Amino acid sequence: MAYKKSEISAAQIVDAAMRVLARQGYARTSLLDIAREAGMSKGALHYHFPTKEALIQVVLKAACDRVQALTLEAWSPSEGAFVSLRRSLETLWDVRAARTDEALVIADLLSLSLNDRALRPQLAEFYAHSAGQVQSYLEEQLLPLGLRPKIELSVLPRLVIGLLDGLVMQVFVDPTALTPAQVVTAVETLALGLFEPQVGKR
Repeated sequence: MAYKKSEISAAQIVDAAMRVLARQGYARTSLLDIAREAGMSKGALHYHFPTKEALIQVVLKAACDRVQALTLEAWSPSEGAFVSLRRSLETLWDVRAARTDEALVIADLLSLSLNDRALRPQLAEFYAHSAGQVQSYLEEQLLPLGLRPKIELSVLPRLVIGLLDGLVMQVFVDPTALTPAQVVTAVETLALGLFEPQVGKR
C-alpha cells in the first residue's frame, strides 16, 4: 500500500503546484509555497520532486494533458459538419479563455520557454497533439463533403490554434477587446475560407 500512498502524495503535490503556479506564476513560486499549499513539509515534497524544475516538468505535462482532454471532447460529432465545427471552435476558445489553472500555467511556461529550452519539448508535444486533433476532425468531417484545403492540411490546424492562442493573450490583458462570438465567427470564416470544392464535386 505504501506505493499507492506515494502516488497519491505526488498527485497531491502536482495539483497544489498547479494552483500556486496559476495564482503566482513560475517566477514568484517556491517549493515552500507549493509544500504549504499541499499541506506537507518541504522535505516531504523533496522526496517526490528534488528540484523545482523536476516538478514543473510533471506539472506542465498534467496541464497539457487536461487541456487536450477538454479539446478532444470538442470534436465529438453533432448535428452536421459545420455546426460541429462552430461548437468545437467555441469549446477550443472556452478552454483557453476561461483562465483555468491549466491554461494559465501553460501560458506562463510558454513565455518562459523563450529562454528555457527544457520547457520546449513538452510544449512542442502539446501543440503537435492539439494540431493532430484538429486535423483529424477536418479529415473526418470536411473532406468527405468534397472540400479540399487550399494549403497543406497539416498547416491549417496550426493556423487555427495560433489564432486562438494569440487572441486569447490579447483578451487576457484586455477582456473587452473581443467577445467569444467575434472570435469564433472570425476563426470559423478564415478556416473555411481556406477550403474549396474539389473539381467534379460541386
